[in-house]
Amino acid sequence: MESSQSTALCHVFFAERQADKVPAVERDTPRRPVAKVAVIGAGTMGGGIAMNFANAGIPVVLLEVKREALDRGLAQIRKNYEISIQRGKLSRRVAEQRLALIDGTLDYADLADADLVIEAVFESMDIKRQVFGTLDKVCKPGAILATNTSTLNVDEIAAVTQRPQDVIGLHFFSPANVMRLLEVVRGEATAPEVLATALGLAKKIGKVAVVSGVCFGFIGNRMLEPYAREAHRLVLEGATPAQVDRVLTELGLAMGVLSMYDLAGIDVGYLVRESRRDAISHDPSYCKLADELYGMGRYGQKTGRGFYLYEGRQQKEDPEVIAIAERLAAELDIPRREISDQEIHDRCLFVLINEGLLLLEEGIALRSGDIDLVWINGYGFPAWLGGPMHYGEQLGLDRVLASICHYREQLGAYGEMWFQPAPLLERLASDGRTRIEAV
Repeated sequence: MESSQSTALCHVFFAERQADKVPAVERDTPRRPVAKVAVIGAGTMGGGIAMNFANAGIPVVLLEVKREALDRGLAQIRKNYEISIQRGKLSRRVAEQRLALIDGTLDYADLADADLVIEAVFESMDIKRQVFGTLDKVCKPGAILATNTSTLNVDEIAAVTQRPQDVIGLHFFSPANVMRLLEVVRGEATAPEVLATALGLAKKIGKVAVVSGVCFGFIGNRMLEPYAREAHRLVLEGATPAQVDRVLTELGLAMGVLSMYDLAGIDVGYLVRESRRDAISHDPSYCKLADELYGMGRYGQKTGRGFYLYEGRQQKEDPEVIAIAERLAAELDIPRREISDQEIHDRCLFVLINEGLLLLEEGIALRSGDIDLVWINGYGFPAWLGGPMHYGEQLGLDRVLASICHYREQLGAYGEMWFQPAPLLERLASDGRTRIEAV
């Protein structure tokens, strides 16, 4: 009962109960009725989102622009339910009841009576703005219009409508019918009753909802950026992908960051970087190895080659990746050396924690516990460590600060570029604080 694991799990327990306490959303804030949901996009994400609502007994209409894509999406949903039946998790009768709640359409007019519409199309601002412009014309007054974007500006998407107060971000994590996390992104104009309705729905479909403000990547993916950046850079400096991932999995993470990129798709990460080259172009080494793998068509598990080689799901180290890293390091004038496990731990984890402190200071995240819930439920951070922010508290905020300052000096120009302590971290450590909170 007095162990660090017990303390961490108690922290997570209370964090979940605090997460839906949001400024401007009171107990008596009206909730809008949601009797029918529409999902735009029948891909892996859209289909998974649709299943959440069907599982909760809410009818769903799934929209696609082409018949082949719609049929493929509906077939995948049926396959997902068949797998659950085969594993004994669901009876065939219940599965058929849920399937009967999901209809497909190619016509936006069939969305006219939906109470909630969730867009889950390609991660492109132009495409999403086009979709929301159409929704603004066809959806009934009071319908909630949600985007599943993982990185894009919700306020920009809302601006194409005449009803920005009805627009919200609902960022599901893949696979959406399995992952517990739902980032609820509150836009500048999002009405309190829309936010309250989203939080209530999250509970109904069995999600852990965490409210985020608007910024690139919201809470989870914004923190993923420096965490992944350091993992990539460490391979250029002399670590191997397997060493980096081993340090993280031995800590308790479900998956190392480079293995995660292979699973999600190196091409997906590349397209995200392409959308923000202006913000990262000052660092010529930024995820350079991943860019190189993308150019070679090594997209990860789906192509059988990424940071690793794959035979089915079996992962093997690839000497060619090390050779590529050595070549890139020479071209970029990055000295290669032996990297310790401790350095991998500190550089990956402490920039992750530091970014969380920036999110708190900016008001994007409301509480450090909210950040921990995002990383436990969306990224596989071990609950028995309490999430990255609680973990930082247990290690000591003075240690986190000292390490960031150390690498800022040791890594030269690269350190000056990326290892800037969050002002909140400096204040907390200076005051001898042991808990992360806005001061």
